[in-house]
Amino acid sequence: MKLTRRHLLQAGVAAAATPAFGLGSGLLTGAPALAEGAVDKPTSGLTWRHGLSLFGEVKYPAGFKRFDYVNPDAPKGGAARQISLGTFDSFNLAVAGVKGNIAPAVGYLYETLMTQSQDEVGTSYGLLAESAAHPEDYSWVVYRLRADSRWHDGRPVTADDVVFSFDSLKKFSPRYASYYSHVTKAEKAGEREIRFTFDGPGNRELPTIVGELMILPKHWWEGTDEQGRKRDISATTLEKPLGSGPYRIKDFVAGRSIVLERVKDYWGAKLPVRVGQYNFDELRFEFFRDNTVALEAFKADQADWIAENSAKQWATAYDFPAVTDKRVVREEFPINDSGRMQAFVLNLRRDMFKDARIRRAFNYAFDFEEMNKQLFYGQYKRINSYFEGTELASSGLPQGDELAILDTVRDKVPAELFTKAYTNPVGGNPEAVRANLREAMKLVKEAGFDFKDRKLVDPSGKPVTVEILVQDPSSERISLFYRPSLERLGVTVSIRVVDDAQYQNRIRAFDFDVITDLWGQSLSPGNEQRDYWGSAAADQQGSRNTIGIKNPAVDALIDKVIFAKDRATLVAATRALDRVLLWNFYVVPQFTYGFSRYARWDRFSRAELPKYARSGLPALWWYDEAKAAKIGRRS
Repeated sequence: MKLTRRHLLQAGVAAAATPAFGLGSGLLTGAPALAEGAVDKPTSGLTWRHGLSLFGEVKYPAGFKRFDYVNPDAPKGGAARQISLGTFDSFNLAVAGVKGNIAPAVGYLYETLMTQSQDEVGTSYGLLAESAAHPEDYSWVVYRLRADSRWHDGRPVTADDVVFSFDSLKKFSPRYASYYSHVTKAEKAGEREIRFTFDGPGNRELPTIVGELMILPKHWWEGTDEQGRKRDISATTLEKPLGSGPYRIKDFVAGRSIVLERVKDYWGAKLPVRVGQYNFDELRFEFFRDNTVALEAFKADQADWIAENSAKQWATAYDFPAVTDKRVVREEFPINDSGRMQAFVLNLRRDMFKDARIRRAFNYAFDFEEMNKQLFYGQYKRINSYFEGTELASSGLPQGDELAILDTVRDKVPAELFTKAYTNPVGGNPEAVRANLREAMKLVKEAGFDFKDRKLVDPSGKPVTVEILVQDPSSERISLFYRPSLERLGVTVSIRVVDDAQYQNRIRAFDFDVITDLWGQSLSPGNEQRDYWGSAAADQQGSRNTIGIKNPAVDALIDKVIFAKDRATLVAATRALDRVLLWNFYVVPQFTYGFSRYARWDRFSRAELPKYARSGLPALWWYDEAKAAKIGRRS
């Protein structure tokens, strides 16, 4: 998987000599003279490539002018006002997920070595880097920076910046540390070249995911602020950071709003991977703690668009006059670029959830069908895979390559997965609910639990109590619906609502019984799976393994995914991993919807969106003065 800016802030390669999986047209080989202190590890004989793709040819040849899906003549100008839920108290990317709440707008300031196209799967082209080269065994990769890449202060982006960024992010960010755990070091290999060395050969994804590294300015972080204080990359900060991207911070009010301004002399404006994109002069972010309040602000024309995550609000709250007279447009964009697992997480660090039968009982107690009717107007479907919505999702019984892979861990996985297809319990009517409850009671008794005065007690006789930790009204509403079902099972349930800061601190420390979590999945999963489900991440504060999985079979299957040599093997290995995760009943799967819902004031235009772009907001849109004049002035 590619760890995108969205994943990092919220939070695809093949041998050059293998024709079937070549990386497309490359640039000429050769390297500039070594700089003082550089590592003499020549790249002669390797093909320098302008783009990298996992298991396939790149679509765009060397020297391409732009992506097919952009409007190269899109006008520059106007402002786009966006809504962000939550708050922020830091602009320091290096400690995101560990200290403070990172402002999502930071993603527009920094750039990566390469950037993905949105009409291909797992394919990246040079951004800060003009090209990359790696040997056939994938044991290392070298990136060559563009000579004209610049920070906003006019200084060039250097190989030292890249090495500094890698070392700092890996040191201070658990997420980066896990994602790049198999990248042993970064070192200067030439005036504009950086060599990344891996801990072994064969990891086909590593050359590409190194290209996703966000590059920070070493000279800025090693300097002093306006008060003469030395900057500290290990600490949170609200000092406006120095970036190299299409936007810089113009103004902000801590925790409430951020205004970004387009960099008029942006060095990369004419790059083929940037033409026709980032067209707004300003991007304004207003922060709200409550989605209902955010919607009211949108209705009052205090924001230009809103992403709607509530099925209830989408069905009932968009009946105001501006929708009726079509000044506000509602649109759903298909999600083709990723899958997901959203679920109630049962913390395996709690003794009660160490037994899979208890976890399975909690799934039997969840009446999704009735919840869907009552709360979601029947819009959702139940999630049945950790890779829901993709070809990577397991189904039926394992066969072929998937079965062969599962055979390698047969003695470490539930035997049922070989003979039964995984399904979630189905409720929706009193008879089905009673049957599910009987099955849940049977499971808890098999686990040594019992009932006393209609309360579930553990093997020691202690009543079973569970706290569901939530941070927003939507999660609270779902948890409130789930609580009576658990109480019928004899579980005493409390729902604790906390603010963003307290919630994040407790999640980082894994201090919870049950939470709702979401894992996004790309169409080419890989090294990030270790951070999601790997044993090493279970005790690493700030990791995405909120479940606490420590399972040797899961670890082995993650390696099968990472070291897959072709697309067919990747799909089979991912389905095997999915099946083992499901049959361990680590979570209570919730629900999904195959579209992103947006409402917007009709002031913008766009070209036809590529398959994997979702909404394309804001990068692929532009301010349309004629439309804006037609619907009237902003409030």
